[in-house]
Parts: sequence; C-alpha cells; structure tokens
Amino acid sequence: MDLAQQAKLIDFIHDTLEGYVGQKLHVRANMGRSKIVENKGTLTQVHPRLFIMEMDRKRGRTARQSYQYVDVLTGTVVLSQDEEPLFEPFVIEPDNEIPPIAEEIVAAIRMDDGF
Repeated sequence: MDLAQQAKLIDFIHDTLEGYVGQKLHVRANMGRSKIVENKGTLTQVHPRLFIMEMDRKRGRTARQSYQYVDVLTGTVVLSQDEEPLFEPFVIEPDNEIPPIAEEIVAAIRMDDGF
C-alpha cells in the first residue's frame, strides 16, 4: 500500500469518527510488551492527526487519552460500539517484488553473519 492509499484511509477514519463525537466507544489499545489496555469512554474531539477520548474511571473521575488515526490503521487501536467494530481490519499488503539491491544487501548481511 502506497502513501496515497494510506492517506485516503486515514481521511476515511477521520471522517467516520467525526460522526461518533459525543458517543460512547470501547477502545482496545496494544501498548506493546504484551500490554493491552481496554477502556470505555466518550469520543470528545476529532482533530486532523488524532482524536481524543474521555475515559470513564472509578468514583466518577475521567481521564483524557489521545490516539492517532494511524494507530487505527495499523490495528494498534481497535474501536467498537455495542461490541461491533467500527472498522474492519485494514490489510496492508506488502509489495510482491523486492528490489534487486535489497536482495543483494540481505545476501551480504547473511554472509557476514555466517548464515
């Protein structure tokens, strides 16, 4: 997938989320190192590069959390409402052809490392 396609998908995610401002959503975020955080909150703001959720906390407190659209694109953040995902997984297909220079570099690295 080239940059133009990724930009169109990010615009699609942005435009879709604008329709959900003020609504409760479920967020599942992969924070790395096998840490997955799940929260429910209200989508409060949508900006050109990120969106902001106000998360429900104990004792009536709230916390704000921001996420980037690219996190939704890559699947690091999954948004759902009423247990239905807002977006289907975006498949980013790798190029089928590896440039010849890349193959040469990989071969040279393998020879140096004794592979």
